[in-house]
Amino acid sequence: MRWKRTIQLLDVHAEGEIGKVAIGGVPKIPGETVAAQLHWLNTDPKGQELRRFLCLEPRGAPIGSVNLLLPPKHPDADAAFIILQPDQAHASSGSNSICVTTALLESGIVEMKEPETIVTLETAAGLVKATATCRDGRCEKVKLTMVPSFVHELDVEIDTPHWGKIKADICYGGIFYALVDVGQINLTIEKANAATLVQAGMILKDLINRNMHVEHPEIPAISGVAYVMFRDLEADGTVRTCTTMWPGRADRSPCGTGNSANLATLYARGKAKVGDIFKSKSIIGSEFEVGLQAVTEVAGKPAVIPTITGRGFTFGLSQVALDPFDPHPLGFALTDVWGPSAGEI
Repeated sequence: MRWKRTIQLLDVHAEGEIGKVAIGGVPKIPGETVAAQLHWLNTDPKGQELRRFLCLEPRGAPIGSVNLLLPPKHPDADAAFIILQPDQAHASSGSNSICVTTALLESGIVEMKEPETIVTLETAAGLVKATATCRDGRCEKVKLTMVPSFVHELDVEIDTPHWGKIKADICYGGIFYALVDVGQINLTIEKANAATLVQAGMILKDLINRNMHVEHPEIPAISGVAYVMFRDLEADGTVRTCTTMWPGRADRSPCGTGNSANLATLYARGKAKVGDIFKSKSIIGSEFEVGLQAVTEVAGKPAVIPTITGRGFTFGLSQVALDPFDPHPLGFALTDVWGPSAGEI
C-alpha cells in the first residue's frame, strides 16, 4: 500500500468521552510555543487539512477528539498536546488530559511508576499536572491540577427567540464557556434530552459569539466561547452537567474544563472555598471529582486552581492513512449524521 500519510492512534476514553491519542506519525507543527502551534492549526490551510483528515469522515466521526502528541516546549513538561475536534483545534480539556496521561503511561512513552506517577502536560493554556494512581501496569485514575480558571462575567443576559431572556456565566477553565442553568430552557440533563440540549447549546453559542467578544488577557490565541455547558444541582450537592459541542453533540464525560469554569463561579459567589471537593456527574452518569486547591490571579482577576479526578480506559489501537488517489483527502460531513451545522463545513 502506497499511503501518502499515516498516523497511529491509541484509542482512549475518559468516563465515556473519547479522546484518541496520536502517538505516531504526527507531522511537525510550526510554532515557538504550544499557543502558537494552536494558532497555526486553526489558521493555516495545512493545519486545517490535518484536523479535517483526522476528525471528519471517512477517518473521523462527530464524537470524540484526537489529541496530537507534540514535543514539549517547557523544560518542566513531559509532553505537549493539542486537542483536535471537527470545528477547530482547542487549547485544553480535562477529559483529554486524562486520556493523554493514560496513553503515555500505558503505552510506555512515559515510564510508569507505582503506586503513583506524576506527568506534566503542556497545553496552549499552560501546564497541567497529572497525578496518576498506578497498579499492575494500569493507570487506575488521574488527578489533574488544572490551569487557573476565572470569571469573565456573571449573569450575562441573552435575548433568545426560543426561551426569552436567559442568563449565562461566561467563564474560563482552560477554554471559554457559557454556563447556563438548564431549568432556564425547561429541560433536565438526562440521556433522553441529549438531542434537544445540544440544539439549544448550538443556538446559544452562536448568539453569544455574535454579540460578545471574549479573549484570554494573557493568551490571545484563546478566544471566543468554545462550548455551552448546561448545569443543574442535585439534592446531594452533585453538579450535573451537559457540555454541548459542535456540530451538535453532548460531552459524555462530566467535562473537566467546564467544571473548572463552574468552580470559578462558585468561588466568585461565595459558594466554594479552598479545600472543598464536589462531585460532578455527566449526562450518562459518569463522575469526576472536582476540588478547589488554591486561589490566585490572572491579569488582576481573581482565579481558582481546580483539580479534576477521573478515569481513563484504553480500548483499541488503530492507524489512519491517506491513499494518494482518495477523492476525499480533506474529509466531509453530512447533515444526516452530523446535524444541520454540517452545512457550514
